[in-house]
Amino acid sequence: MSTLSNATNIFWQDCQLGKPERQKLLNQKGCVVWITGLSGSGKSTLACSLSSELHSRGKLSYILDGDNLRHGLNKDLGFKPEDRTENIRRTGEVAKLFADAGLICVASLISPYRRDRDTCRAMLPDANFIEVCMNMPLSLCEARDPKGLYKLARAGKIKGFTGIDDPYEPPLNCEIEIKEDDGDCPTPKVMAGQVVTYLEEKGFLEC
Repeated sequence: MSTLSNATNIFWQDCQLGKPERQKLLNQKGCVVWITGLSGSGKSTLACSLSSELHSRGKLSYILDGDNLRHGLNKDLGFKPEDRTENIRRTGEVAKLFADAGLICVASLISPYRRDRDTCRAMLPDANFIEVCMNMPLSLCEARDPKGLYKLARAGKIKGFTGIDDPYEPPLNCEIEIKEDDGDCPTPKVMAGQVVTYLEEKGFLEC
C-alpha cells in the first residue's frame, strides 16, 4: 500500500528550458524576499510598496500574503505550533517555485519561529533568500492594531497570539532590517527603496 507520506516511486522531471532561460526572458533573477514581523509591523504595507516599485521598473514580482494564503492554500490550518510550521513550509515551497520561475517572490507573513524561516531559507541557494525583519516595537504594533487583533488577544478572546501569549523569534542574521529612525517610522516608499537598493546591489534586477 502506498501513502502520501511514503511516496517513493516518483522522479524529478527536467525540461529543456530552465531557470536561466526564464531569467533571461525577464531580465531579472528569481529570489524570495521574506518579510517577517509582528502583526501590525508593516509587512503587507512594505510588500505592496515593494511590488509597486518593482513594477514601475519593469520587474515582475508576486506577493504571497499570509492572510490571503489562509483563504485558499492554507485554509485547513489553524494556529497551533504544528499548523504554523506547516503554514510556513507550504508557503516556502510555493515561494521556491516562483523564484524558480524567475520572479521576485515577496512573502509577507508573521512567521514567528526562527526554525521555520530557516527551513524555507534552506530550500533555496542561500543568496536567493532575502530575509527582511520588520523590527518594530510591540507597543507600536499594538497601538496600530489595524485588524483589532491585539485588543481581542488582550481580552483573552484570541489564544496563542504572537507577541502576547505566543513568542516571536526575531532573525539573528537577516539581510535587511526595517526599524524606526529616532522614533519615526520610515514611509512605505523609503522601506521599499531600502529593499530595492539591496536587490540592485546584489544583481537581482538584471540578468
